[in-house]
Amino acid sequence: MSGDPGRSGPRPEDAPQGAPRIPGQRYPLENGEESLPQPPAPVPPDSVPPGSAPQSSVPPSAPLPSAPQPSASQDPPPLPHQMLKSLLGAWALAACSPRESLSVEEHLGHCGSCAEEALRLRQAVELLHPAESLDLDPALRRRVLGKAMEGRPARIPVPRWAEAYDAETARLDALLKDFGTAEWHAGVGLRWYRHDAQVRRKTTVGGVLGHLTAVDGVVARALGLPDPLGGDAAAEAGSAEGTPRERTEEFWRAAAAPMGRELRGPWRDQSHELVRTLAFAGRGSGLLPVSYGGCALPMRDALVDRAFACWVHAGDIAEAVHYPYAPPAPGHLHHMIDLAARLLPTALAARRRDGLGAAVPPRGPGSAGRALRMEVEGAGGGEWLIPLDPPPSGPGGAGPAAGTAASAQQVAGPQAPGQAPPGRQAAGGEAAAEAPPADEVAHIALDGIEFCRLAAGHLPPPEAAAGQHGDREAIREVLFAAAALSRM
Repeated sequence: MSGDPGRSGPRPEDAPQGAPRIPGQRYPLENGEESLPQPPAPVPPDSVPPGSAPQSSVPPSAPLPSAPQPSASQDPPPLPHQMLKSLLGAWALAACSPRESLSVEEHLGHCGSCAEEALRLRQAVELLHPAESLDLDPALRRRVLGKAMEGRPARIPVPRWAEAYDAETARLDALLKDFGTAEWHAGVGLRWYRHDAQVRRKTTVGGVLGHLTAVDGVVARALGLPDPLGGDAAAEAGSAEGTPRERTEEFWRAAAAPMGRELRGPWRDQSHELVRTLAFAGRGSGLLPVSYGGCALPMRDALVDRAFACWVHAGDIAEAVHYPYAPPAPGHLHHMIDLAARLLPTALAARRRDGLGAAVPPRGPGSAGRALRMEVEGAGGGEWLIPLDPPPSGPGGAGPAAGTAASAQQVAGPQAPGQAPPGRQAAGGEAAAEAPPADEVAHIALDGIEFCRLAAGHLPPPEAAAGQHGDREAIREVLFAAAALSRM
């Protein structure tokens, strides 16, 4: 044993050593505490009984204190006014976080100045980003179908003179696709001119489709296809070779119930079959005669006539259901205008036979007679010389076929299929280069769409010509002859 004999009592180095002190947990200042918690006071050495180990300041079995957690139900502190005011621009642009948007909107409820500023900012944002309707553009379907038909080549080439009919029946079918019962039975007014007066007939959308089906049947009969009126029944009723109006009335009488959606399928099948048959028939099919009851047209003109009727009546349907409908493609529109121009000499002769036209002035031998220059403006337009006097041999036949053999001559503009260059084109595709020059006594200018509306009986003749020069009586005769081309 070693030690200092001069000292009594235990020495410091001989005292039992206590357990090491365990520091308390540190608390972050970010939790909102004003100061760190004070550690417990150390135990004085004198309070430790002799022979016992000093106790730790933290009981071993006691759980360590944990950091205080924010309460889930505790609301965040409100943002100051200046900060909320600075967020108004971002709020107007919908660029705030959900918490910021909620704070701003609550603040606007009781702060008038900020509410006025927020209203001005929102109005400014609306000017930068105008509101757009969620409704689809009504013309979207037409544009999509047009692009699809332009980019899709036909497996079997369709004759050029049948392309307009193929396109117009497809456009009408697209219009009818989504019609409900109310649209199918909507009232439609058919209009045409007879004896210089407009005639009207009320029907429905289904009735218009029945009219197109019945009149397209004359083309089907010429191609040897089934007649929608039925062969025997139509012959007994006198409608097999009847006029378009007679065939339509017979079709309407034969309908067992009000015509509606059920007509769309048979009409579309018939139009497909007509185009398919003409595609396989070859070039000679364009000269086949198509009888309209007392008059006839070659097949190539009859298909343009049916395309014109399909477009006009599709416009009637669209007007009845308040739906927009665009005009045909410029090339197809030109074929329709050209056909109407070539039929004008026949219409003039028919008016004179009915006592509606002015008397033809006498002309000397070798004279080509009078003519009117008709200028059609816009897409599909051109210029035509319309003969006002019959040929020296007489007025010619009574039907459009004879009229198309007259001398309506296109002198400018794009050419319809089978035509000669401008200045040499006689109606019906026959050359007229050797004919003496006609005496132009008048000149009229019309818009292409308005001329078609005139020929369809939808526009009064005095309102058609945009520009007139020359013989006023000759101009009136031509305008009323154009209206006389219309029929049911």
